[in-house]
Amino acid sequence: QVRLAESGGGLVQPGGSLRLSCAASRSVFNFNAMGWYRQAPGKERELVARITFSDNTNYADSVKGRFTISRDNAKNMVYLQMNSLKPEDTAVYYCNVQNRYTSAQSWGQGTQVTVSS
Repeated sequence: QVRLAESGGGLVQPGGSLRLSCAASRSVFNFNAMGWYRQAPGKERELVARITFSDNTNYADSVKGRFTISRDNAKNMVYLQMNSLKPEDTAVYYCNVQNRYTSAQSWGQGTQVTVSS
């Protein structure tokens, strides 16, 4: 099993920035894709950003131009830089990876992001 550990969440004012980090217990080369999802109270979990093995990226329309996903292969980490945060960004953010060979998915336990004045 792959273990994922998220960090970097917290309380920030609207317009502020946060950087989320996800540390994987295995090499990123084992993964077809790595991504960030979020879930707000009363809502379904949704894809925020994803980066593939070939470094293609995609973002939810609501975060395009504000969020950037990246990774550090040497450190087995993926990041989500979040700028110009809005109250509607408030959610628990989860790291997700998909196994390159089996398609099995792993999830982190989540990190809380709260955007409020």
